[in-house]
Amino acid sequence: MSQREWIEKDFYKELGVSSTATPDEIKKAYRKLARDLHPDSNPGDTKAEERFKTVSEANAVLSDPAKRKEYDETRRLFAGGGAGGYGRGGGFSPGGGGGFSQEFNINDIFGQAGAGDGGLGDLFGGLFNRSGGGRAATRPRRGSDVETETTLGFREAAQGVTVPLRMTSPSPCTTCHGSGAKPGTSPRVCPHCNGAGVVNRNQGAFGFSEPCDDCRGTGSIIDDPCTDCSGTGIQNRTRTITVRIPPGVSDGQKIRLAGQGEAGLRGAPSGDLFVTVHVSQDKVFGRQGDDLTLVLPVSYSELVLGTTVSVPTLDGRVGVKVPPGTADGRTLRVRGRGVPKRGAAGGAGDLLVTVKVAVPQSLDAEATEALKKYQEAEKAAGYDPRSGWAGA
Repeated sequence: MSQREWIEKDFYKELGVSSTATPDEIKKAYRKLARDLHPDSNPGDTKAEERFKTVSEANAVLSDPAKRKEYDETRRLFAGGGAGGYGRGGGFSPGGGGGFSQEFNINDIFGQAGAGDGGLGDLFGGLFNRSGGGRAATRPRRGSDVETETTLGFREAAQGVTVPLRMTSPSPCTTCHGSGAKPGTSPRVCPHCNGAGVVNRNQGAFGFSEPCDDCRGTGSIIDDPCTDCSGTGIQNRTRTITVRIPPGVSDGQKIRLAGQGEAGLRGAPSGDLFVTVHVSQDKVFGRQGDDLTLVLPVSYSELVLGTTVSVPTLDGRVGVKVPPGTADGRTLRVRGRGVPKRGAAGGAGDLLVTVKVAVPQSLDAEATEALKKYQEAEKAAGYDPRSGWAGA
């Protein structure tokens, strides 16, 4: 791919967002496209697979604030004819010196789109010799971070669970183990740049660094490339990852798995995998931080006379004592029977039981007669439930 082709790519257009889109808008647009275009959802559809790769490349740049800034600055620079038209293949002649108009693989200059360190920022380091220039080209090109999602049941999230995640993403080539070289061979240090990946050139009063022609900016040469990955060290493959979700995870929380993201170029470190957890609602329990909540139906007589009721917990049942004269809507606390706490503190939250009177829809003759007698006894005792009420 030529510089012009890369620079003219409109990542914002690929995701269907404006150049002023917020990070949340970019994330939302990417997730929708990735879900619709994922190879698992479109088996055998090569167009959908290519489109999936394109939107993944766009997201890898635009979702990273530093890469997005470099991308925007680069497009403005070259679109406006900056740097002597370098991006259009024109000559670079500060001070009137001769120019150059060579076409390099832009992925080698910028780094693989979304490949982490060694990305867009290295273009400026190479052109203007920033921070030594050569050091940037030899940094390992770490793979991009990858995001995925999973949905857990309420009790699975509270107690912790191990789930398998099946995903398709760039991974280290299983044939060459990520080196890019045919098995039995190894890449060799580029003799032209001594492994720096760049060569220095004087242009009039200025000194510049540019990617080495011989190794195309990688610092190494592969004489016999791996046939399965064409020397990149990366294959797009489907894999199953076992993820341990810790107890107490909450809805929307992200779990980070180091080194399980996109593979780095030619054996460089892989990115990380971030799993966003969604938690389904439960028919019995609710949650407030580390505390579990539930509503306990009771009868009026149980509130008046008091009782002990068996209620469910995450790991069994526990007896809850309802004191005599308990008011409807009161919350009773059972310590240590809530959600396991994360971190060094350990322990668990509490179980909060809110009592609520269940009013019978109908009574037989005997129960109705008994209730009438109780009502008369209340009046005889002078009990008025609305005594002191503001609306009385």
